[in-house]
Order: sequence, then C-alpha cells, then structure tokens
Amino acid sequence: MEYGFYPLMGLFFVYSFAGWVLETAQAALVQRKFLNRGFLNLPLCPIYGVVSVSFALFLPELAHTWGFLFLGGMILSTFVELVSGKLLEAIFHRKWWDYSGQKFQFEGYVCLKYSALWGVFGVLCMKFLNPLLLELGGLVPPLLAKVILWVLTGLLAVDFITSAAAVAQMKVRLGRMEEISDSLGQITDRLGNALTRRVQRRMVRAYPNLQVEQLVREARARRQQEKPRQFAAGCGFYKLTLLFFIGAFLGDIVETIFCYVTAGILMSRSSVVYGPFSIVWGLGAVLLTAILYRWRDKSDRYIFCVGTVLGGAYEYVCSVFTELVFGTVFWDYSHIPFNLGGRINLLYCFFWGIAAVVWLKMIYPRLSDLIEKIPPRPGVVVTWVLVVFMIFNMAVSSLAMARYVERNTVAQPSQTALGQLLDDRFPDERMERIYPNAKIVE
Repeated sequence: MEYGFYPLMGLFFVYSFAGWVLETAQAALVQRKFLNRGFLNLPLCPIYGVVSVSFALFLPELAHTWGFLFLGGMILSTFVELVSGKLLEAIFHRKWWDYSGQKFQFEGYVCLKYSALWGVFGVLCMKFLNPLLLELGGLVPPLLAKVILWVLTGLLAVDFITSAAAVAQMKVRLGRMEEISDSLGQITDRLGNALTRRVQRRMVRAYPNLQVEQLVREARARRQQEKPRQFAAGCGFYKLTLLFFIGAFLGDIVETIFCYVTAGILMSRSSVVYGPFSIVWGLGAVLLTAILYRWRDKSDRYIFCVGTVLGGAYEYVCSVFTELVFGTVFWDYSHIPFNLGGRINLLYCFFWGIAAVVWLKMIYPRLSDLIEKIPPRPGVVVTWVLVVFMIFNMAVSSLAMARYVERNTVAQPSQTALGQLLDDRFPDERMERIYPNAKIVE
C-alpha cells in the first residue's frame, strides 16, 4: 500500500485525536477527573500521529510478515517515544511521563510493556486500521478533504506557538530567560499572560512532574553549582556537533578499510560530495552519545544490547529515508543471511552494538576531554563554520544525487541553469565514483 502526502496528513490527525482520547480517558479513570493530557490545547496528542505516519512510511515492506511487523512497530515507536521524551525533558528539565517503576524500562522514557503495546498497535494500523481509514477518507470530496486538512494544520501551528509561549514563560520563571529568543518573548507578550498562565496550569495539572516551584528550586541549585565557563561541557550542542564530524570522518575511514580488507576493493564510502564524511556514522555517533550518555558507566553487555537494537533500527530508517527521498539504495544486504529487506542484517546490527561499546567506553571519554580543552571563543567559531560547511555540502550532494537519478531515468538534457551546472560539475562518472553502491529504484 502506497501513501501520498494528504493521506499521511489525514492519518496524522486521526491518530493524534485517537491518542488524545485514549490518554485523557486513562487519566480520567485513574484520577477520576478530566485532564487534557496533550501538550497542546487542541484535542491532539501529536506523538500518536508521528508514530502512525512513521509506521506508514517505514513498515510497508514488513506488512507481509506479522512477526517482523510487530517487531518493527515496537522498535520504531519506541525510538520515537524515546526521542520525544528526551526533547520534552530538555525543554522542561522534567519527564512528562516516567516508567521508572516498570520492569525492563530505559531511563523512564520507555519500557517493555508499552513497547509491546506499540508493536501491537503497529500491526493493527498496517493490517486493519490504515486500509479502513484510507477507504473512508476516499469518500470525502478531494477538495473538501484538502481544505479540512490545511485548516487543521493552521490551527495546530497556532496552538503550537501558544503552547511554546507558555513554555517560554515557565522557563522565565525558572530563571533561564537568557535561553529564550527575543522573538519568542514578543510572541508571549502578544498572546497575553492570561492565556499562557491557563496553558501552564493545564500542563501542571495533567503532568504533576512539572511542578514549577520545585523546578525553580532545582534551577537555582544548578546555577549555584555551575563551574567556570567551559567549552562544550557535558553533552550539549557544541560537543554533539563536533562528535558528529568526528564520527562521520572516522566512520568513512573505517568502512573504507573494512571494504578493502574483506573485498579487496578501495571504494568511496562518503555520503557527501566534498570530503570523507559518512552522515550515517556521524548521526549514529550523536544518537548513541545522546541516548546512552547517562548510562556510559553501565556494563559492556548492557550497552552492546541497546546499541544493537538502536543501530539496527537507525540503519533501517536511514535506508528507507534515502530511498523515499532520492529514489536510490546506498547499501544492499540481501546476500547476507538474516537480513531484513536487504536494509539491515543481524551481523551488522551486532557491529553497531560493538561500536556502541567501543565508542562510549574508549573513544568518547578521550574525545570529550580533548573537545573541552578547546578555548570557548575559537571553539564556537570553528563549530559554526563546520555547521555551515556541512549544510552547504549536504545541499549540494542532495541536488547532485537528485539530478543523477533524473538523468538516468528521464534521459533528457536539463532545461535549467542549475541542472546544467550539476551536469557539468557532477557527471555520472564522478557520482558513481563517490557513490559506487548506489542503485536507482522505482
């Protein structure tokens, strides 16, 4: 089953509303009173919509096998819930939900029981609910459906800005005014204190973990314990950004050596047209560091298991994403036993687990110390120069790959100046040298 843009929008809103109903009903049964459990004022829980859209995008290949579909839905939804929980905690310095009391939980964000329920939800979505919803959606006149979806999108955007303004005011109360931009502060003033206070009260009632007064005390304690300014201390933006570049470079080198040793072929493993950088490895280093940073002192076995699951899920998502966006497959493991759609295989998932242990136990501590020794001002400048370079590099690489696919499918000269420039600078020979394993797919 193929999903277009508007069907995905429809699924997002339907499942977001259904999730809000479930969350609110559960809270009402437990606390015996109505609580809006959403981050937003609208009756929507976007995490359910995001998960359902992720199912529709990444799980169609698994729909023919119930076991793989359950496992894929379980892993994918757990990943989304973990990332969402970390983002919300980064904003509030508090967990919006906490599974610490559950068995087989990870940092309180996810636990085996709810991950299994997500897996069942994935099977129901792909096998029964999505076909039914798409069929019902087809009964609505196309023009009316598009108008409704865009109106809902506009309301969602306004609601998100309102909720973000409420968050901004809460952060002001936490004494972190320096982290809020002037533009967001102006939006907060325009919306009015009464509106944002109402949103804040709703959030605190729905999520007791967000008690503001306690957060104020904790923020003051953190400020009193702050050390003199140090570049990239902890696990923040600057350190993760530099780790991305280091991981991308080391990953490219490791893959190149691995291919030469195992296949006797010296080939490019870069993801971009300028420089030996593997984006998959760079993002993987950031992902493993951000998620496992608090658990870096855990046993090697623990980190290996988590790294194996996370690495496999991450590589699968990257493979589907590049195929959806560029129409190309950059790796194919169909010839390796225990593979899943040629996108991942058990052996390389184990490699991700080993890489997680080596990274967190051996490489990361040394790199972290070296990065923190960089003087603050030069460190900030160098980081942003690298960010601008990589954004430009990825943009040019994306355009060059899109034009390469177009040349080999349409087989017509470009009629635009940009297309002609790409043809001149990045002909097929150069693209095939940079991406020797890239395969164009329908």
